[in-house]
Amino acid sequence: MNAPNHRENRPLRLAALISGGGRTLMNIADRIEAGSLPATMELVICSRHNAPGVHLAASRGLEVAVVVRRDYSSDRTLHDAITSRLLEKGIELVCLCGYLRWLHVEKPFEGRIMNIHPALLPEFGGKGMHGLRVHRAVLAAGRSSSGCTVHFVDDQYDHGPIILQRFCPVLATDDEHRLAVRVFEQECLAYPEAIHLFAQGRLRILDGRVEIASASDEVTK
Repeated sequence: MNAPNHRENRPLRLAALISGGGRTLMNIADRIEAGSLPATMELVICSRHNAPGVHLAASRGLEVAVVVRRDYSSDRTLHDAITSRLLEKGIELVCLCGYLRWLHVEKPFEGRIMNIHPALLPEFGGKGMHGLRVHRAVLAAGRSSSGCTVHFVDDQYDHGPIILQRFCPVLATDDEHRLAVRVFEQECLAYPEAIHLFAQGRLRILDGRVEIASASDEVTK
């Protein structure tokens, strides 16, 4: 399964799914505005009406849609509504940016949805493992290092093929808040890097693993 290539120098059309404050979304938007990420943020979908990220995204001029589970008769119809919006906007890559709901991956978006997790998967992932809970678990386990993982999304929480990871030390003076700051610094580097690789057509999923082509040997369709 290959990322798009030979895109005629067009920016990659992104959508972001959020549930909270929108920090990860803003990191991506900042990179786009700075010209270091060849992409456009075409749509932001949020799972909560009162999420701070809704107002933050709107203040940046981004199109925002709030898609809440209670407005739909089933998870199936919720996922259909999300997929329809993504297809309408011609989205090429979906970025989960603190999206806390389980997401069914529809066929048009297989290998086209990424997530970032604030730990080194496969450890410290799964349902309910998000935010400070993850960092508390890392500290409780006595780990000497942590970091973040960018991966393609499948139908299990925090499970799809890993694209890349970035590492940071766990210090003796850390609590979950201090560790979260250090991990987020790595997230701010890792997610744009993974998106850029996708935009260059350098990612391929083969036998459940991600292969990254060299810059001189981009993946073709």
